[in-house]
Amino acid sequence: MKLVTSIAEMRALCRTARSSGARLGLVPTMGALHEGHLSLVRSAQEKSDTVAASIFVNPTQFGPNEDFAKYPRALEGDCALFEREGVELVFAPSADQMYPKGAVTWIVVEGLSERLCGKSRPGHFRGVTTVVAKLFHIVEPDFAFFGQKDAGQVAIIRRMVRDLNLAVTIEVCPIVREPDGLALSSRNAYLGDQERQSALVLYRSLMRVQKRFENGERNSASLVAAAKQVFAAEPAVRLDYIEVVDPETLEPETAVSKSTLVAVAGSVGQTRLIDNILLEP
Repeated sequence: MKLVTSIAEMRALCRTARSSGARLGLVPTMGALHEGHLSLVRSAQEKSDTVAASIFVNPTQFGPNEDFAKYPRALEGDCALFEREGVELVFAPSADQMYPKGAVTWIVVEGLSERLCGKSRPGHFRGVTTVVAKLFHIVEPDFAFFGQKDAGQVAIIRRMVRDLNLAVTIEVCPIVREPDGLALSSRNAYLGDQERQSALVLYRSLMRVQKRFENGERNSASLVAAAKQVFAAEPAVRLDYIEVVDPETLEPETAVSKSTLVAVAGSVGQTRLIDNILLEP
């Protein structure tokens, strides 16, 4: 495994890796790796001849009062995990490398970027799409691997790739959960014992929706109301949103008549968490 910090070197190494026709897979991360990230690496190994990963805590996707400064960083440990999983290239640039002084250019997926987390985190998805576009231009992967937990991000990146005719296939991998259902997240490290128990309300609310759906409920407002009842019993968690939307456009759906995304976000103390499920009629 080779750790790379410069754009020029990463670009050169990736071009060499692809020169013989080998398929190159990219796993973009912000580090603080957990089993969810490693499941992306394993999927990349199955589809790719060479696997590259990035570790970059992207400042432009954090708001002014968010957790950029305290976001967990563990480069040495992350690299050891990537090496164990057979990743050949790890790209860990500085912010100055990724954002030259005076940079004013952004990639914005209009419409979609204001939905779900984009409502309460203005500018978040602009930062995501800009940095992911940069990574795609540097690495030029055949495949890029993302987790279903970030379903809004996935929809927006897919639209960006389509609209800009980028030559990369987006692969989406299932959510990885703890045995009790909590979706794995780097931010789970912030949670105290009681907060972690409270955080399970996100999963419980989705399971309530799933149960109502399996019992024949198709009206979105009724499904959302059922989820909110679960949240009402857990006052330690502040609900940001629970929405029933089209998984590609993120537009609200009044009823579940096709594959539909149910997405939830809430804050436990100072920690913001997200989760989702797909309903399949």
